[in-house]
Amino acid sequence: MDHFDYRGGVLHAEDVNLEALAAEVGTPFYCYSAATIERHYRVFREALSALDDPLVAYAVKANPNQSVIATLAKLGAGADVVSIGEVKRALAGGVPPERIVFSGVGKTADEMAAGLDDGIYQFNVESETEVETLSAVATRLGRTAAVAFRLNPDVDAGTHAKISTGKAENKFGIPMERAGAAYALAARLPGVEAIGVAVHIGSQLTSLAPLERAFTRVGTFITELRAAGHRIERADLGGGLGVPYDPSLPEPPTPAEYGAMVARLTQGWDVRLIFEPGRLIVGNAGILVTRVVRLKTGGTTCFVIVDAAMNDLLRPSLYDAYHSIQAVRPRNDRITATVVGPVCETGDTFAEGRELDSVEEGDLLTFMTAGAYGATMASTYNSRALTPEVMVSAERWAVIRPRQSIEALLALDHPAPWLNGD
Repeated sequence: MDHFDYRGGVLHAEDVNLEALAAEVGTPFYCYSAATIERHYRVFREALSALDDPLVAYAVKANPNQSVIATLAKLGAGADVVSIGEVKRALAGGVPPERIVFSGVGKTADEMAAGLDDGIYQFNVESETEVETLSAVATRLGRTAAVAFRLNPDVDAGTHAKISTGKAENKFGIPMERAGAAYALAARLPGVEAIGVAVHIGSQLTSLAPLERAFTRVGTFITELRAAGHRIERADLGGGLGVPYDPSLPEPPTPAEYGAMVARLTQGWDVRLIFEPGRLIVGNAGILVTRVVRLKTGGTTCFVIVDAAMNDLLRPSLYDAYHSIQAVRPRNDRITATVVGPVCETGDTFAEGRELDSVEEGDLLTFMTAGAYGATMASTYNSRALTPEVMVSAERWAVIRPRQSIEALLALDHPAPWLNGD
């Protein structure tokens, strides 16, 4: 459920008229509903109510805006981060360091040192060489890092190949057959304490079966680790539960179904469970509002050209991802068209041969379910300035990241001095 609906024939974000909002901030822009973010977090947290003190660490990469993070931090959420920049964003958004989990396959020694200085809760390490580096950094700083090895269970998540992370050929985690030796190595190293296990097999999962297979292997491995004398107190089960993008497809499992499965499988593990939801919390809480630049007929195809582009919302180009497209003020007529942006790439296509609301030049359209992996993946390709982000709460709204000016974009360049005659 989200808080975007029609009132008087015009799409609203909570109590804010999107036509009026577009007139104020210009297009394109991202719009997030605070009420939707809050509701999704509470629904997920309630689904875990049978568990003892779970840590829900929001996956900052899904949407790192500090207002989004702060909204969740006030509800008690932690943060799953994959760079020191995300650590700093989480802290700035009000997440206490003892709720921050540092994941990622390529953490540098400097990032490790910064995380240790900030006092984060846990490092999810992904290789033997990484734990050796972390050991050296922690020893130099006189600290001890809490560690969970990320396991690669070789489970096909059944999702898009580019967001699958738990198969043997993926770059993430340690193969199960080497994991026991990795924990033995960590036990010999100073400055690290391997007290957890972690697993994350992919994003936008639409079935619980792959998760159940992965979690079952994790539970068996915890038993083996304890039998070998290791003290295991935490288990990070990752995130990945999907959200509905395409209404023609079956809906993904609900948080309640997921929570019941987790409670059943982890009974008797005697660990604190950690979860890393991202898309599930913010995906349906955000939209991208765009204006129709013009309509164009090319051969047999009707093109709707909008002022948003692949640099603003990359998912359709990168993953062939589906986003529902709705008119802000529908005309009660339908057309079949291909929706494209102004970037000079054929890949700058949001939908091909899609039936959608009839539009004219100047009309507003929205790309729905754009709150996750939207603004966070944006770029300035074609020298297009970054799109602003807006958050609404009931009848209030605020620009939470302003539109970048072309002048600010150009000011990031520093011409070589010899070009100025120096």
